[in-house]
Amino acid sequence: MADTLASDHPIVAADKKFAELINERTNGRIKVEVFPNSQLGEEKATIEQAQLGAIDFVRTGSGALGGFSKKFEVFSLPYIFESEEHQWRFLESAAGTKILDSLESSRMKGLAYYNAGARNFYSRKPLTSIADLKGQKARVIQNKVNVDLMNALGANATPMPLGEVFSALQTGVVDAAENSFSNLVTSNHQQQAKNLIMDQHQRVPEVLLISKMTWDKLPESDRKIVKQAALDSVKTERELFDKFEKDAEAKIRDAGVTVTEVKDLKPWQDAVKPVIDKYRKDFQEELDAIEKAKQK
Repeated sequence: MADTLASDHPIVAADKKFAELINERTNGRIKVEVFPNSQLGEEKATIEQAQLGAIDFVRTGSGALGGFSKKFEVFSLPYIFESEEHQWRFLESAAGTKILDSLESSRMKGLAYYNAGARNFYSRKPLTSIADLKGQKARVIQNKVNVDLMNALGANATPMPLGEVFSALQTGVVDAAENSFSNLVTSNHQQQAKNLIMDQHQRVPEVLLISKMTWDKLPESDRKIVKQAALDSVKTERELFDKFEKDAEAKIRDAGVTVTEVKDLKPWQDAVKPVIDKYRKDFQEELDAIEKAKQK
């Protein structure tokens, strides 16, 4: 099993819980070995190896899966989830499972979602309102939706890999970036960006998947064990990740970062409405299901 995160990350702890459950429930007959720290390659490379059956399991961000199943791109759309509870009502619904199942056409099978927190903007420059983003050079994940999101908010999108962001903030190549509290802290961005606004514009889940070649070799009884172990590991992941995020937020505040909480999201939602409208026809079914998952 491949993971790009550090060995002490709570998501890797969940990977290990998943492996442990399979080992226990097959009495040691199936043993899953977890390789964190990108030992088996970066995300895209490990996904491609899973397609070929060279790697059995991969834990990856859903953003990396858009090139393998377009449905995963819906998670990049801004402000589609009102809260973590809303997101999980959708992920655990039939519509959420359908997105996991959509990987089968790319020779993989999605087993479960993991939590990855909400993403916020942070900057070297003052950042206390939507107006402050205007004209700032902001690093984004390398996908079209994120570029459109930045443009809609008045910032200048600068796509680059996460590993380059620290030095880009340090040298002023970018003014701002956006990420979860945990990824911000594990990348030490709080040393360079002393202003953060909690707008929670995206909630992009992680995905645990299995190679279709591996899955097809398993008898039905073992498939049930693997699928259930994945679902049962989610509880561990969510508990550990929640604590990790809270600790990361405390570290950000302790580092002297000015944290502004957004009291009214409406100006932000209004600004990005053209982005939602642009992609609505591609994700109408998913967006309808997300709307339905709101607490009535």
